[in-house]
Amino acid sequence: MTTTEKIYHIYAKDKCLFHSLKEDEFRTTWNTLHKMVGVMKTDYTSDDLNFIELSVSSGGGGGD
Repeated sequence: MTTTEKIYHIYAKDKCLFHSLKEDEFRTTWNTLHKMVGVMKTDYTSDDLNFIELSVSSGGGGGD
């Protein structure tokens, strides 16, 4: 049986900060990053943050 799950890559401007996060990790990390750039003095703003969502198939197998 093949299942499809989503993974996420998070970017600040053109730099990949986190890659291949599962959905629960993504939500926590995304929320934390938005809070951090609002509080800490960084070169980034919330507008610099973006992400890519990918669907990945797993399972399957082949044998007869």
